[in-house]
Amino acid sequence: MSQDLWSLEDIRAGGKRALARALSNIEANDGQLRTAHLLDEAARNAKAHVLGLTGPPGVGKSTLTNALIKQWRARGETVGVVAVDPSSRFSLGALLGDRTRLDTDPGDMGVFVRSMAARDRLGGLSHESLAAIILMRAVFDHVLVESVGIGQSEADIAFAADSIILCIQPGSGDSLQFMKAGIMELPDIVVVTKADMGAPARRAKVDVQGALSLALRTKDDWSVPVLMVCAPTGDGLGSLSAAVDDHHRHLLEHDDFSTQRSDQMRLWLADRIGLKFGKIGLAHAKLDEALRTASGPFEADYRITQELTQRLQS
Repeated sequence: MSQDLWSLEDIRAGGKRALARALSNIEANDGQLRTAHLLDEAARNAKAHVLGLTGPPGVGKSTLTNALIKQWRARGETVGVVAVDPSSRFSLGALLGDRTRLDTDPGDMGVFVRSMAARDRLGGLSHESLAAIILMRAVFDHVLVESVGIGQSEADIAFAADSIILCIQPGSGDSLQFMKAGIMELPDIVVVTKADMGAPARRAKVDVQGALSLALRTKDDWSVPVLMVCAPTGDGLGSLSAAVDDHHRHLLEHDDFSTQRSDQMRLWLADRIGLKFGKIGLAHAKLDEALRTASGPFEADYRITQELTQRLQS
């Protein structure tokens, strides 16, 4: 196995330790061509269904993540988790360390959890997090992304997830806020957590269904289910698992899978170049040409960055 782990084959063969080292290499060598080539190779060889889990803090995302991991492992399927946390103002590292809240067996080679910092991304998904998702997507059967959960600024999750679950907590007023926020345009599945609360949970479900009826969704061929789940007791988990599988199957049957991922990569590339060079740089970047001629979006990012940097220096 290569010591530097720039081969996808070596990473797959090396298990959790190799994957952890590869992710550290990617973070340390961001902006290098070999990093771009590895990530583009991973993007071309993706096999996982990526599930994004978002919602306000305290809604129970980690508990739900634990439950989903156990269900997938019981079916013999492998799982990679990217747990995105708020950043420390000083170190820029993950502040909460979601890994400590996930009840996984360190000896289970079929589960890998990576805590990532949101850094300066209000939308909750840093470039490093996206790179980790892309690499894990080529290694595991499922990749679950638990976002930072800041409420109304969650659109970054759409850069990476195939299916998005929005979690709502009964009695919090979240569902009414989401009517104003427009976040109801994002989810493919909505989960009312802590369903054992009874009447407040049922009211939250009705509120969410009302908010969904007002949302300006672009995909009318999928009806967003609103499910009531109590993860600690397992109530509703079977329905949630079935809904996740149904949405994955829906994407495949309607040929939306590859189109959605291509659209995601173009949106990510535009966002990445805009962050580096601003609106003027983005206006001069030839995104479609770079995507057409490069090995993938990460090499396209490298090429555009080199070209615009040279222009600025000349």
